[in-house]
Amino acid sequence: MRAVVQRVKSASVRVGGQQVSVIGQGFLVLLGVGADDDQGDVAYMVRKISGLRIFYDQDERMRLSLHDVAGAVLVVPQFTLYGDARKGNRPSFAQAAAPELGRTLYESVMQGLKESGLQVCGGRFREAMEVELINDGPVTILLDSSKQF
Repeated sequence: MRAVVQRVKSASVRVGGQQVSVIGQGFLVLLGVGADDDQGDVAYMVRKISGLRIFYDQDERMRLSLHDVAGAVLVVPQFTLYGDARKGNRPSFAQAAAPELGRTLYESVMQGLKESGLQVCGGRFREAMEVELINDGPVTILLDSSKQF
C-alpha cells in the first residue's frame, strides 16, 4: 500500500461538479492499494497516518500529530500510485489491486482511522474526482507498507 500524505490547511473533493468531502486543517492522503496488500498493510497505514507528527509545536518543531491539533483526514483512492512507467511512455498498472480488493482495503483504512478517533472523509472509489487543496508548508510524506521492515 502506498500513500502520499500532504499536510493541508484545507482540502476538498468534487465529483460531477458536486462537493462530496471537505476538511480544514489536516492531511490529504492519496492512497494506492497494491495487488498483494492485506489487512497487515491496512494496520501499518492506519498506525503511520494517525501517528505522523508533522505539525509544528510552539517551538516550531514538527512534534504534533493530527490528534494533537484536532486535524481531519481526507483519504482519496488513487490506484495510479502503482503506475510503472519504467518501460515506454504508457504506465502499467499491473501491480495495482483489482477494484474489489482495492475498495475493501481503502474502506478498511478509512474505518481504522475513524476508530483511532480521527475525523475522516473520503473521495469516491472508481470515480473521476477533482481534488483541491491548500498545502501547508508544503509538507509531503511518502509511505509504502512494503518498506516497513
